[in-house]
Amino acid sequence: MLDSKRYAIIGADLRDLSELEEKLKKCNMNTQLPTLLITECVLVYMTPEQSANLLKWAASSFETAMFINYEQVNMDDRFGQIMIENLRRRSCDLAGVETCKSLESQKERLLLNGWETASAVNMMELYSGLPRAEVNRIESLEFLDEMELLEQLMRHYCLCWATRGGQELGLREITY
Repeated sequence: MLDSKRYAIIGADLRDLSELEEKLKKCNMNTQLPTLLITECVLVYMTPEQSANLLKWAASSFETAMFINYEQVNMDDRFGQIMIENLRRRSCDLAGVETCKSLESQKERLLLNGWETASAVNMMELYSGLPRAEVNRIESLEFLDEMELLEQLMRHYCLCWATRGGQELGLREITY
């Protein structure tokens, strides 16, 4: 654990909500303050029930919160199935992959677990919306001759976000 007056880093098993809550209390986390929660390819490694419990806990624990999740999507198509097979061959099971079928299933999971609003966009759509100058800058960093492969990959990852409370902060207006 790393703890200072303004910042704390803790390690916790997100499937064990009582441990997580205990560690957060030790850091004097104030659930009354607006809180941003970020996960990156975490929920997919949990069973749907475990990730639902985490999402419900987060939605019910904070008065005003935004949850951002970067994760796989469109895992039912051939490319997604190949991704899953490759990971299984490496003994890496995606226990929650069934919740990653579509952008709709990603949003639905958030709404069913206590969040008031939910949105999702695949990374290709997000990338395509960047200003051309920024795309040129990014693409100049490293030569990429397999643009089709990058596009396929980006269509299989998404950014999802959900909000609870925060009307005075304009959280409901955050859209893409």
